[in-house]
This record gives sequence, structure tokens and C-alpha cells, in this order.
Amino acid sequence: MRPICLALCLSASPAAAQDTDLELVLLADASGSITQEELLFQREGYARAITDPDVLSAISRTAYGEIAVTYVEWAANQAQVVDWTRIAGPDEAQGFADALLSMPRQAYGRNAIGAALLEALRLMEVNEIDGWRRVIDFSGDSAGNFSGPGIEEARDHVVAQGVTINALPILRPDDPGRAQGGLERIYEDRIIGGQGAFVVTARDRGSFSEAVKRKLILEISGEMPERFARAD
Repeated sequence: MRPICLALCLSASPAAAQDTDLELVLLADASGSITQEELLFQREGYARAITDPDVLSAISRTAYGEIAVTYVEWAANQAQVVDWTRIAGPDEAQGFADALLSMPRQAYGRNAIGAALLEALRLMEVNEIDGWRRVIDFSGDSAGNFSGPGIEEARDHVVAQGVTINALPILRPDDPGRAQGGLERIYEDRIIGGQGAFVVTARDRGSFSEAVKRKLILEISGEMPERFARAD
């Protein structure tokens, strides 16, 4: 009976961690500056991008042919809207997109960017996934930090763990521009970090989906663009 018991015990044990090419946290703004309409628009942009044939092609060309993705919204609190999902093809991508579009809003309040970056790191540390690369895809339309750890303090801690932080600033009409210290410059100076870190900008609502798609392809492929890029 001992061999049977051993087999049963082994079958009940947790599955060993599997390698994947990329652990990617999509860290999206849900703070008070983001209306419900804007929140849904952001989710639609990410859902459209993750199912785009060009993004799926980039996934198929990775070393492992798959990536692991989770979607988290940040404000005063952080909410994991869609759990870690392994995506290797259109079916998994569509399932991720459908889940993203079906979930209610769960993050509210003013900005806590430092806490959001640390939460993204924590989700990577506890997910039982062994990614060859780890990236946080941070997006937002402001740079305030009204509670929790400081932005630079959190960024430096995350980067020290071997994680790259990229950023997608969503510009508003009154943004003073990169040369005048606008949101693009702030994100470049205070948020991004790690190997090959970069900024891709959504200059307006119309360019958001294209900016997300471009950013995902760069992150998935592991390409290292210029530190600053723009999706017009």
C-alpha cells in the first residue's frame, strides 16, 4: 500500500513552478482623477492590445512562447482586477480580456504610487511563477503621492529586485510638455527604472490603445528602445 499512498500524496502536492518568458504586471490608474468612463476606456485599450495579432505574434516569438500577465488598478488602495494568467495564444488572451472587461471597479481615492509599485512587486514574489524577465507596466495621468511610501524609494526597492518599471503617461490638454517638466518628464525621472526602462506616451484619448499596444510589444519582445518614446 505504501507505493499507492506515495503516488496519491505526490499528486496532491502543489505543481512545481513553470518557467515563462515574462511576468508582466499591468498597473493602471484608477485614482480620483480617473472617471468611470476613463477607467473603462483604459481597460478596453488593454483588452484590445492583449488580443491584437501583433502582440500575440510577439508572445509566440519569446523564448518560452508564453507570458504571465496580471491587471492591477491603483489609487489609495490597489486591486488585482485579473489574476495571473498564462497567455500563449488567442484563447488565453481573449479570456484575460473578457475577465478584465467584466470586473467592477475596486480601487478608489487619491494617488499612492509608491504603494502601487510595491504591491506589483509583491504580486510577483508570491505568484509561484518563475519568469525569465519581470516588468511592471505603470500607467497614469498624474504623479501625486498622497499616502504610503515615496515614489523614488519604492522604485529603487523594486529595481533592486531585478524588476524593470516602464511607464505610460496619459497626457491631459493642460500638460506643460516634456521640456517644461510635464508628466512625461516626471515619469521618466521618478518612476521608470531597471534594465532598458522606457516611457511610451499617450498624447490623447485617441492614441491610448496604440500606445498600449506599442508598449506591450516592446516589453514582450524584450527590445530596448530609446528611453523616451511617443505614440502620436
